[in-house]
Amino acid sequence: MTIQLDPAGAAGAVMPPETEDITVVVATRNRRDRLRETLPRHAAPVILVDNGSDDGGPDEAPGVDIVRLGENLGAAGRNVGVERARTPYVAFADDDSYWEPGSLATAAKLLDAYPGTALVSARVLVGADGREDPISAAMAAAPLGVPGDAPGPAILGFLACAVVVRRDAYLAAGGFHPMLHVYGEEALLAMDLAAAGHRLAYTPQLTVRHLPLPSGRDPGARRRIEVRNRVLTALLRRPPAVVRRTTAQAWRVDRGGVADAVRLLPRALGQRRALPQDVERDLVSLGC
Repeated sequence: MTIQLDPAGAAGAVMPPETEDITVVVATRNRRDRLRETLPRHAAPVILVDNGSDDGGPDEAPGVDIVRLGENLGAAGRNVGVERARTPYVAFADDDSYWEPGSLATAAKLLDAYPGTALVSARVLVGADGREDPISAAMAAAPLGVPGDAPGPAILGFLACAVVVRRDAYLAAGGFHPMLHVYGEEALLAMDLAAAGHRLAYTPQLTVRHLPLPSGRDPGARRRIEVRNRVLTALLRRPPAVVRRTTAQAWRVDRGGVADAVRLLPRALGQRRALPQDVERDLVSLGC
């Protein structure tokens, strides 16, 4: 599937910014063709973080600041982009996603209006037909309620390609943890932002379009990484009983993933810290 672009988009330049307060940070690896379609859709300055692409890397484009890392840092590559940004808010996108018109300006207004909120998560529409991602429906159900001092239902999870964050709060929380690399990296950051006293909110008035390509990747390899990261996240923040339960469940899903987590056990234990009781209680109520 190819997205139809305006003539200006075909040249690779991003659209005029909707707000002066948001930078879009895009992480990419070996997706130069898809970037030619999605980058022109961002109505904001773009910092494009190339995670060591070996296909020649992304094209130069007006309005796009390209950071070529030379290695694959996974999700932590986004941290480099956030550090480089100079706006108070940063929106994330993947190379196969973009923010619908008006969403970035609205996000900036929401974060201005709710200073205790560090992250707003958009509604995600998947594919050319724009079907709603099930994760969006789960967030809209508001199992944690709708606090009066937040712009929408409270959440403790998100899709990285569909959030706008308060830059200072993100950096203070440490951003995406490099140990997790990719797949399921959002859970730990959500915990850390909440532990720092920030609100995270689902805001369906914001919309992200996600246009995933057929992965062509080994689903078994992805499952193994997801299992490893689930165990590592528990080791880093959750009580011993939760760690034991998570590890037992993970063992039944992918023993290799558990073994990979065990190899990182000394590092994880060295960075372990308990969550505040209210955050742990909310996680339990979500069945996590």
